[in-house]
Amino acid sequence: MALWDRIKESASTMQTQLTAKKNDLKSGAFRDASMAMCALVAAADGTVDPSERQRVAQLIAGNDVLQNFPADDLRRRFEANLDKLTADFAFGKVSVLQEVAKAKKKPAEARAVVQIGIVIGGADGHFDKDEQAVVREACYALDLPPHEFDL
Repeated sequence: MALWDRIKESASTMQTQLTAKKNDLKSGAFRDASMAMCALVAAADGTVDPSERQRVAQLIAGNDVLQNFPADDLRRRFEANLDKLTADFAFGKVSVLQEVAKAKKKPAEARAVVQIGIVIGGADGHFDKDEQAVVREACYALDLPPHEFDL
């Protein structure tokens, strides 16, 4: 199986697993951690161009699991995290990873946050090294083993 097909299959599997848990994923910690994860993946290479920002915002708005929360609230949180990352990536990443870590008290939410990162990262069919690296860092922040997610 080609790498492209494996990425698409993995992102699809993650989305299916997330949708199955949708009713369990309604906490503020999950919301905050998910938006932080989305921003981390969007800015993984240290920059965020407007088209990438828009694409991730659309993915957030269209994600079934995230529909538990008001779209405007999600967008505001996503943008705030992106602003931290674009102002000073290294310093912003520390703050954004702290947001991600909010979900570690509930293992199901922590895993769902990582899965959202993989879904967002693989949405364009290319889950690149920078994106994998920030999702791996998020795993450590959430006390989850990265190998559980093939990272």
